[in-house]
Amino acid sequence: MAGGNAARTLREAGYEGRILLIGNEPGVPFGRPPLSKTYLRNEEDLSGWLVEPPGWYDDNHVELVRATATTIDTQGRRVVLDSGGSVDYSKLLITTGGRNRRMEVPGIELPGVFQLRTVADCEAIKQAARPEARAVVVGMGFIGCEVAASLRQLGVKVSAVWPGTAPLDSVLGPEVGEVMAGIHADKGVELISHEAVERFEGAGRVERAVTKGGRVLECDLAMVAVGIQPNVEVARDAGIAVDNGVLVDSQCRTGAADVFAAGDVANHLHPLFGRVRVEHYNNAEKQGAAAARSMLGSSAEYAYLHTFWSDQYDDKLEYAGHVSQWDRFVVRGSLKERKFVGFYLRDEVLRAAVGLNRGGDPELDADGEMAKAARLIARKACPAPGGLADEDQDLGLL
Repeated sequence: MAGGNAARTLREAGYEGRILLIGNEPGVPFGRPPLSKTYLRNEEDLSGWLVEPPGWYDDNHVELVRATATTIDTQGRRVVLDSGGSVDYSKLLITTGGRNRRMEVPGIELPGVFQLRTVADCEAIKQAARPEARAVVVGMGFIGCEVAASLRQLGVKVSAVWPGTAPLDSVLGPEVGEVMAGIHADKGVELISHEAVERFEGAGRVERAVTKGGRVLECDLAMVAVGIQPNVEVARDAGIAVDNGVLVDSQCRTGAADVFAAGDVANHLHPLFGRVRVEHYNNAEKQGAAAARSMLGSSAEYAYLHTFWSDQYDDKLEYAGHVSQWDRFVVRGSLKERKFVGFYLRDEVLRAAVGLNRGGDPELDADGEMAKAARLIARKACPAPGGLADEDQDLGLL
């Protein structure tokens, strides 16, 4: 997403020079969200998620190079490829993304133990996800939650194992986590919190997962969703600074001359939130475009507020802002009815908001509660908690 949007933006901005888009995945750049949702459930193909259709790249003279960059020579301005060749650059954008974190447990290599990142991964899970099959999902972050929901919608029996108290509680807090737990429990997911899988077992294929607490979970497939790690190695080896991603400033610039980074791999300096690395679709889309403009000489800061969404069953979650720690959580609406907007405050400043089945898309519904909350966040507003909770109070007037 980041690389594809950068290439498109360069052409839209009138850049006429050579553009090479180097990557080792087949096909053209696309958005990954359907892989855990509609595409996994065979409800949608990926045509609507392409950055541009395949013919656009030829028509616009964007060269798709099927290779992996192994070395960046920042002095000689050259990228060496695993195919044996190399390419010179005048400006370089690193959009190497991330890779799935690996669980180092016995049996992880057994057929039927999956992770999800690529179309091929998704196709393999589809083949195993027959109705009445038994699945173990390890991890209940966004990918784990979405895959668990999709598997249940396909008729698969699901047991979910994770070390926390509630799904997504490390990101959204205990109140929202408890709501998400109820949603999954009502749909038949067996929730096993405060646990970890110690090993997978099976004769030629996964047949069970055994937890550290001694629980034995019979299964026909397992889905491991324990996060990703940014692919920083090629940048690090080139002497480019890395720390939980490739370090860039507010204009997506690394410390190396004419080298930029965007997307999952970029740890960027945000004017509101400080240093953040964001792994969501919206960021890859917008930061790739912002980096391209910086490559062309723009001095504008990448100040995107950061929003994302998650669909699980018929429930839709929206989020705006960014916060990892907060000292107050205020609810407008009803947690019990699973229809609310929640507000995260730190030192009285509104830093983020979450909406479940309420509030609207913060980017598409300008008059919705989530969009109004986003504008408050952008202004570093300190709204009174009572006003945030008051259904009769227009958020736009706080």
